Amino acid sequence: MRVRSTYGHGGVGPSEEYVWDLREADETRGAVVGGKGAHLGGLARIEGVRVPEGFCVTTDAFRRITAEAPSLGEQLDRLARLDPDDREALRTLSARIRRTIEEIAVPDDLAEAVTRAYARLGERAACAVRSSATAEDLPTASFAGQQDTYLNVVGAAEVLRHVSRCWASLFTERAVAYRRRGGIDHRTVHMAVVVQRMVLPHAAGVLFTADPVTGNRRTATVDAGFGLGEALVSGLVNPDVFTVRHGEVVARTIAVKERALYARPDGGTREVALPPERREQPSLTDAQAVRLVQLGRRIEARFGSPQDIEWCLDDEGFQIVQSRPITTLFPVPHADDEENHVYVSVGHGQMMTDPMKPLGLSLWRLTAMVAMHEAGGRLFVDVTGRLATPASRAATLDVLGRGDPLVRDALETVLASGDFVPPLPDPAPGAPPAGRPSVPAEADPALVAGLIERSRASVADLERAIGTKSGPALFDFLLDAFEEHKRVLGDPLNFQAIMAGMEATWWLGDKLLEWLGEKNAADTLTLSAPGNITSEMGLALLGVADVIRPYPEVVTYLRGAGNEGFLDGLAGLPGGSEARAAIEGYLDLYGMRCAGEIDITRPRWRERPTTLVPLILYHVRNFGPGAAEQRFEEGRRKAREKEQDVLSRLRALPGGERKADETKRMIDQVRAFIGYREYPKYFIVSRYFVYKRALLAEGERLARAGVIGGKEDIFHLTFEELREAVRTQEVDERLVRRREEAFRSYRALTPPRVLTSDGDALNGSFHRDGVPAGALVGLPVSAGTVEGRARVVLDLAEADLEAGDILVTVCTDPSWSPVFVGIAGLVTEVGGLMTHGSVIAREYGLPAVVGMDGATRLIRDGQRIRVHGTDGYVEILS
Repeated sequence: MRVRSTYGHGGVGPSEEYVWDLREADETRGAVVGGKGAHLGGLARIEGVRVPEGFCVTTDAFRRITAEAPSLGEQLDRLARLDPDDREALRTLSARIRRTIEEIAVPDDLAEAVTRAYARLGERAACAVRSSATAEDLPTASFAGQQDTYLNVVGAAEVLRHVSRCWASLFTERAVAYRRRGGIDHRTVHMAVVVQRMVLPHAAGVLFTADPVTGNRRTATVDAGFGLGEALVSGLVNPDVFTVRHGEVVARTIAVKERALYARPDGGTREVALPPERREQPSLTDAQAVRLVQLGRRIEARFGSPQDIEWCLDDEGFQIVQSRPITTLFPVPHADDEENHVYVSVGHGQMMTDPMKPLGLSLWRLTAMVAMHEAGGRLFVDVTGRLATPASRAATLDVLGRGDPLVRDALETVLASGDFVPPLPDPAPGAPPAGRPSVPAEADPALVAGLIERSRASVADLERAIGTKSGPALFDFLLDAFEEHKRVLGDPLNFQAIMAGMEATWWLGDKLLEWLGEKNAADTLTLSAPGNITSEMGLALLGVADVIRPYPEVVTYLRGAGNEGFLDGLAGLPGGSEARAAIEGYLDLYGMRCAGEIDITRPRWRERPTTLVPLILYHVRNFGPGAAEQRFEEGRRKAREKEQDVLSRLRALPGGERKADETKRMIDQVRAFIGYREYPKYFIVSRYFVYKRALLAEGERLARAGVIGGKEDIFHLTFEELREAVRTQEVDERLVRRREEAFRSYRALTPPRVLTSDGDALNGSFHRDGVPAGALVGLPVSAGTVEGRARVVLDLAEADLEAGDILVTVCTDPSWSPVFVGIAGLVTEVGGLMTHGSVIAREYGLPAVVGMDGATRLIRDGQRIRVHGTDGYVEILS
């Protein structure tokens, strides 16, 4: 235990480790003085920033107090075991813990130390007594309002009483629930208490150094009111709001302020009715608001991130009483220049909006075809240059808009905001045209077979060669393997094959709407298109179910399968060997897949085969033998009939033979190539699983040598950091723990589709007429209308679906395709016309609407809904 003299008296007494002067603290002392105390100490060190004087009762005091109650440990054990959904039990137990702490008598030496510190603030000084937990005001979690603050506390006895109340407030119901959501162990959090001289302000409020709504880092917002700031925080009055940008007030809203909160002379606070002539007066002048923001910029620079700052204005100017990071803002990618940048989310295109761990991020960047930038555990592409010239801007908006109209709308919002993207002239005549290359009207279907064979050979060569590599030599080998990875993906023939199917789909959509007035006709024309590895994967699991269905003992056993060794337990059961062979065969083909598969750190089906068990049982329950072949043939029949219908109607039009011939060529092209759209992703994840197994073997060696705690600690290192760890046999354990904490915090953030270097986070919106009132609008990606029960599923492993259900989820990647064979429709929050879920929905003939922001929140599990896949909206039925 650290012993520290608090006020410089000659000797160090046994009680003096419990109290620190606020000026002794800074951001490095959070473990002793808590988050609030650390920030206040740091604030006090900034030139020109006034902080009310005071002291901290340290976490050592809290630990000593809680040690006085042996029953507290048992109560915390019970708290950890509580069902998170049992709110009544949580409320009861947290109240009991608070009473236990408040009833502990403060030891004499501790009480003396606090009394002596209080006396230095002045006899009968009015104070604010404020909680300061060690898990408070962190860069990743603010915990704002989770513990208690008491204003205008007068007298040493009252200060001591309120210090005890602050200790107890570590276990308010809201604080306990907040920590549980953040995965923070209650025993690891300790409470310090800040005691400061009370400020009696003319006005007070909150300053956000970044716009808390848009995220813009250049715009600051000041909320202000008369009297104590608690009136604003508690919602007693509406604030005056000043928006400050580039050193001037650019907008202001002056509220009618009927009441204010002031300190009472004898302690406590009181509400005061403001006289009519003051109610519509601004609580700050524009000049004061600008001066406050200038102080805020100094504070932001000190702490290195946008801040939420509580301030007071008295006769001598502004005093700062708190500053915490704004943890709800999405981080901005780091740039090495001061130029403006516009970033587009990679995850929205890859159907993986969850954060990735550092090894996953670095592997994707090392194997990607374009430069990528990281923020908040997600990847972004800088499109600023492509938006600069008229020609490249039009091509970029066209390509991105066809995939996801919301991305286009968000980019157009940025472009319409002024000169954020400085315009450049188009290239001189003769220069290569901007945008995507043209695709021949007809491409050779044999191209697909050659590309697939080359990809398979590439993966086989990788598996053979990597088996002999380990240690530093493995990392040298992998860097060469990454170049081969990119060479195969970047082959112009690969791009041509992908674009042939996409261009044909777009052409059919545009022309059949123009000539026949029919929306989404191409959706039926692509049913059961051959060669789609993702749709084949979904149908193949039906084949596994066919093998298992005749054996009831196997079905019963699988219902209880709870660990990853369940395949071994099939031995001896009637049909067990057949079931195991079918599942193993499936894993041989598709075991490298999983949800969020672009992150190499995610557990693959081969590593966690229990993920497939609910899906297999779902197919056993809802389908009969041969369902895969029946579904595929039914889709092919509908596609042929649609083709004949479209061509017949076209021939009846003026110029119909030409139109029919062009359409027939495009139908043939789309059916020959659209399935290949899914194959490059299969190639990527096949190679990724080979990389992963080799890297995990290095992790196992590091763990056995005691360099890391467990092999999966390598997931919190970048590729280069892991390479260095293998070379030196050293890892900074603190770095791994910080990365774990950061990853947890990133999970609470929602990535935007478009992000600017100013911090503006944009998701775009749909602009569409003719949608019924109350309907939820999205992007139509697979035609048809279906009505059924909505099943809101956030985790594939927890999907509890019945035939005919409509799946509502955030996003779907190829790992979800086995579910698609049984559902009746699809609604997702993320997605575009050519993303995986949309392609497979069209292959299976499922009406689908994607890109519907908030779908999993606005649609309740079990509600009856109607999905309009042709027009792109969903009705919630009574």
